[in-house]
Amino acid sequence: MRKTQLALLTLGATVLAGFVNVTPAAARVYPWCAQGGEFDYPGECAYSTYEQCQASVSGRLLYCGPNPLVAYGQAPWPQPQPRRRTRPVAPY
Repeated sequence: MRKTQLALLTLGATVLAGFVNVTPAAARVYPWCAQGGEFDYPGECAYSTYEQCQASVSGRLLYCGPNPLVAYGQAPWPQPQPRRRTRPVAPY
C-alpha cells in the first residue's frame, strides 16, 4: 500500500512539473562584434561597449565592428493581405 501511494505521489509530482511554465532567458542583441580571422560574419556579438570589445580583441588579430542587426536594423516582414473569397452566384 505504501509503495502504491509513493508511486502515485511521484507520478502526480512529475505531471505537475510538466505543466510548470519555464520562461526562456531573454535574448539580447549587443551593439559591438569581434570580427576577423576566427569568426565568421558578423562575428562574436557579445559586447555592450566599444571598449569591452577592444579589450577582448587586443592581441588576437581581430577588430571590432558594429553589429549589423543594431546598426542597420531589420526590415519588418510585410503582412499578408487577407484573401477575399467570392462565392459563385447562381444565375436567375
